[in-house]
Amino acid sequence: MSVNRPAAVVVLAAGEGTRMKSRTPKVLHEICGRSLVGHVVTASRALDPQELVVVVGHAREQVEAHLAGAYEGVRTAFQAEQRGTGHAVRTALAELGAVPDGTVVVLTGDTPLLSGGTLSALVASHEADGSAVTVLTAEVPDATGYGRIVRDGASGAVTAIVEHKDASDGQRAIREINSGVFAFDGRLLAEALGKVRTDNSQGEEYLTDVLGILREAGHRVGASVAGDFREILGINNRVQLAEARSLLNARLLEAAMLAGVTVVDPASVQLDVTVTFEPDSVVHPNTQLSGSTHLSEGAEVGPNSRLHDTSVGAGARVDNTVSDGAVVGDEALVGPFAYLRPGTRLGLRAKAGTYVELKNASVGEGSKVPHLSYVGDATIGDFTNIGAASVFVNYDGERKHHTTIGSHCRTGSDNMFVAPVTVGDGVYTAAGSVITKDVPSGSLAVARGQQRNIEGWVARKRPGSAAAKAAEAAGDGPGNGV
Repeated sequence: MSVNRPAAVVVLAAGEGTRMKSRTPKVLHEICGRSLVGHVVTASRALDPQELVVVVGHAREQVEAHLAGAYEGVRTAFQAEQRGTGHAVRTALAELGAVPDGTVVVLTGDTPLLSGGTLSALVASHEADGSAVTVLTAEVPDATGYGRIVRDGASGAVTAIVEHKDASDGQRAIREINSGVFAFDGRLLAEALGKVRTDNSQGEEYLTDVLGILREAGHRVGASVAGDFREILGINNRVQLAEARSLLNARLLEAAMLAGVTVVDPASVQLDVTVTFEPDSVVHPNTQLSGSTHLSEGAEVGPNSRLHDTSVGAGARVDNTVSDGAVVGDEALVGPFAYLRPGTRLGLRAKAGTYVELKNASVGEGSKVPHLSYVGDATIGDFTNIGAASVFVNYDGERKHHTTIGSHCRTGSDNMFVAPVTVGDGVYTAAGSVITKDVPSGSLAVARGQQRNIEGWVARKRPGSAAAKAAEAAGDGPGNGV
């Protein structure tokens, strides 16, 4: 076993989080496309632990379902009564069965900025020093609400962690805080947990009391100071949630820009942790990229765009667009003011233009849907042009039906294609047509009533109106041969 591979990681996620004022459990609130507990689980996996246990309590079913759906291999331990952090860790060890032989890392489920690198440094320090326990600490500008690290004045060794509500005025002046993250010797942890008392203001079992117990037994208590105090910031309310999102978003943007992405205005761009880029892609202002969105080399997105689970090909341009679950081909053009819904696929150099909505539609190479159209449940071949104000009528009130338009077609403006219908290759359709029957390749389809002009109607039916006066002035009114 690698020296830095823990026997177990325990994530404490049983609390209700009442200060969030939400029906959603605190640890399931999201920032940058991942739940709070999901961020902690992801950081934990950088340690490659033998076991990863999340302690659940409040809204157990929701949290367990979330973990089971997104994080394979994570075990859960149910803390029926929230009787403190020490009790929570005892619950986790009971779930594991045997006492862990090796390092046990304990984290809280509401520290989404914690990185795998910082955890690895904690474990390395713990094992190199041979400590019974090593606490991750940080120097913060405002320590309100955090447990304070009390050190020996001569040696600098950690002597205790005092919770804010139990701290004296002198201790509250200390700015070095407990992050809630620890590395323990597993066997010593199990022994010490049996000695934790509840004679404190909350009547709870504090995990931090284990440090004093181990120290009194003659064991070494170490500390590893985080390089950036912001990594250990916990989330207790919506304000802190927003602050953490901003910090993580800035981290993601910095990584993207250092990897060769141009972000024109970082202050107005939001990313998920799962978004990926290739060099020389460009993100314009007021753009949100989420889910599995990927920008290929030279792709440009924005301004004012929101893309979710969308792949944008090399050299493609997406402007003022909402897209969900679409694939935009190389050098394709989208927008402005387009809506790409799930199942949309645009081929090489295809176009979905202004006020165009596509759903479950495939648009072939070089084909265009330029203006004011809805294309749903359809396949459009290569190098076809769909006229303005076209509607693919895909829904009969009960079921969706498919429309197929061939290659090298030119469909007229204000067409309706009533599915199911197939239009062959090289077809032209007349403006204003309602296409209800299949059209053979090479045909012109005309499906509209004949125009009829009723001369003199305005003068007779709207006498004295502005329209009648205009017609008379133009020489087409009464007395002018009409």
